[in-house]
Amino acid sequence: MLHTGQAVFWWIGPIIVLVVIPILDWLVGEDGSNPRDEDYELLSNDRYYRWCTYLFLPIQLIGLGIACFMWAGNDLSVLDKLGLAATLGFVSGIGINAAHELGHRVEHLERWLAKVALAQSCYGHFFVEHNRGHHVRVATPEDPASGRLGESLWEFLPRSVIGGFRSAIALERERLARKGKRWWDPHNHILQAWSMSIVLFGGLVAVFGIGALPYLLLQAVIGAALLETVNYVEHYGLLRERRPNGNYARCSARDSWNSDRLVTNIFLFHLQRHSDHHANPGRRYQTLRSSMQAPQLPAGYASMIVFAAIPPLWRAVMDHRVIAHYDGDISRANIQPRKRRRILSANEATA
Repeated sequence: MLHTGQAVFWWIGPIIVLVVIPILDWLVGEDGSNPRDEDYELLSNDRYYRWCTYLFLPIQLIGLGIACFMWAGNDLSVLDKLGLAATLGFVSGIGINAAHELGHRVEHLERWLAKVALAQSCYGHFFVEHNRGHHVRVATPEDPASGRLGESLWEFLPRSVIGGFRSAIALERERLARKGKRWWDPHNHILQAWSMSIVLFGGLVAVFGIGALPYLLLQAVIGAALLETVNYVEHYGLLRERRPNGNYARCSARDSWNSDRLVTNIFLFHLQRHSDHHANPGRRYQTLRSSMQAPQLPAGYASMIVFAAIPPLWRAVMDHRVIAHYDGDISRANIQPRKRRRILSANEATA
């Protein structure tokens, strides 16, 4: 922006994520390689990959501080400030992805850093819900973060946001009760994470003024929406099998949509190798493998986000892939309950 004077560059975040990366994904193609089993320990313990996640945090927070300085001033138009908020929102969403990687680790420091990374998006309850809720219930009707066949993104978003929030509260309340602690105990993970958001936002408003607050809130909403859109993409229509006793089978590679597009994989810490992540959640991102048993997306996550925002396009791209994944037996899919009869009837008519 400083070099060109072109106001479009205030919108550089969504431009990179929604335009540039999909084009690069198409040009560069797939990764096509997996780490060897004999290299697992060496690769897992290589601290270079940990620092890649650690260093995202200061970049994220320094950028937020610079943005607040600009939002508080009078040099930018409202449209430019909105573009800057959108850019910071996309950075915030990627920060949630960094928190996702850090929050899965057993190391005390990395779990605290996960909460720091979530402070910008005010989505600290994700730390609890993702690890103890989503990973337990993934690809089942009980999981608010698993998209259902026939459910549009715009139907999914409120269900996932509200359901995830309620689930996180219930899970943390249960954990504290087992330890004989009350909700307002300092060891409450959700309150710890929310406190970081309050301190961050309160400090920025104290320094730069109340004028920055609307844009701070807007970028947080965009970051959370980006996360939930990725959730929608990752498990759309997929349903785990049941055992003879009625319980769901252990999550396998077949229960998450996979993509091995190289550019987005680098950009999102291998999040697209999501099937292996759910089948083996203890693996660090650099050790995740692409499984041919997993259902494959036709493009990288960056492209799929664009498709998801346009429900008719999304259905045209994805619904037949869900049906094919279950060998034509659509009854095995995770179907939107109120549309189940219509979807099953339509499938029978075309079979």
